[in-house]
Amino acid sequence: MIAMSAQLTADVLLRPVTPEDAVGLSRAYRRNRAHLRPWEPHRGDAFYTPEGQSERLRNQLAEQRAGRLMPWVLVRNEDHGDGDAQHGGGDGDDIVGTVTLTGITLGPFRSANIGYWIDADQVGRGLACAAVTEVCSVADAALGLHRIEAGTLLDNTASQRVLAKCGFEAFGTAPNYLHIDGAWRDHRLFQKILNDRRP
Repeated sequence: MIAMSAQLTADVLLRPVTPEDAVGLSRAYRRNRAHLRPWEPHRGDAFYTPEGQSERLRNQLAEQRAGRLMPWVLVRNEDHGDGDAQHGGGDGDDIVGTVTLTGITLGPFRSANIGYWIDADQVGRGLACAAVTEVCSVADAALGLHRIEAGTLLDNTASQRVLAKCGFEAFGTAPNYLHIDGAWRDHRLFQKILNDRRP
């Protein structure tokens, strides 16, 4: 059995999302609203509330149960120790980022897309690289995937550096790929081949 949680640094744990994360996620998204705006779809005000995050989590966890999605949060756990945070989820958790595998497909494709963000105050600590590396390991060993795909805005050089450090290779550009910050925007596409196992 492959662990789905991992201690990324002395004070930051990567663990699967739980329904109790709604309050922590709403706080994290409100705190990072300006930081994330250039890189994300338009978010209505309800998205930043505990109720909005609770509804979003219900949808994500339903997709997880269907095998199509796997969401994680990065949690600062220095105040309550590894034991509590390992099983965490709760109003006291200080969420400082997320990583999500979406579009999980099995059969001959065995692929997923990865998305992630790190709190503005935590950028530069290597958390994105550590989290992406860990999730790729889980995707390989626990989920049985063959590849992970990622897309970045053309000018998101910070995210492109993260992907390069984690072993992703650029394989193309997709015009008008996603509606981000109010417009359809071109994206650079990356992939990481995890293994050469037969499906």
